[in-house]
Amino acid sequence: MVFHFHPRGYVSGREDFLIYMGRDKHENEDLIRFGLPVDVWFHVDNLSSAHVYLRLPEGVNLEDIPADTLEDCAQLVKQNSIQGCKLNNVDIVYTPWNNLKKTNGMEIGQVGFHDAKRVLKYKVDRKVNEIINRLEKTRQELTPDFQAEQEAYMSQARAAKREEERVKRAEEKAAKEENKRLRDLKGYKHIMKDELMISNKELASKYASAEEMEEDFM
Repeated sequence: MVFHFHPRGYVSGREDFLIYMGRDKHENEDLIRFGLPVDVWFHVDNLSSAHVYLRLPEGVNLEDIPADTLEDCAQLVKQNSIQGCKLNNVDIVYTPWNNLKKTNGMEIGQVGFHDAKRVLKYKVDRKVNEIINRLEKTRQELTPDFQAEQEAYMSQARAAKREEERVKRAEEKAAKEENKRLRDLKGYKHIMKDELMISNKELASKYASAEEMEEDFM
């Protein structure tokens, strides 16, 4: 089971930010394994806590997360930390899901990072009950198939990439053909210079002169 929450500014029926959280450390393992590239992972720094994820709308980057949504995620992960919920000035770490690193020997729910430079920090000064209460009112308990969701997303991503590459190839082909056409036109212009052009009248006159010359020799 996974818990879904809607951050501030969420509008039903529109592609928007979604916050979700595993029920326990065993479910966290599934979330670590079957997350999506558009997911951002949140955790209390140096303390045990729930694993909270923020699913970004397509085209939105880590740096684009609104301040209100970032605060919602940080407050929620702090609230779901046995030690962190009692403390002030708590550091929250967050990073893209694909930066999470799981190696043999790690405990259940434990993760590392591929690149420490991609791990950001956010400080929560204190618990804000108003935020927690608002998020709790939006909570839904769902039982999604994480693996199926990931496979469907990856399949769509591959199809979109193939279509993007097809369009790119078509544009490159069209550009080459247009360049060739322009080169050909330029070549024709070189051949058909005004000073080398002969009008029909001039051509007829030349033929007439040639005939007269032939008659003179006969």
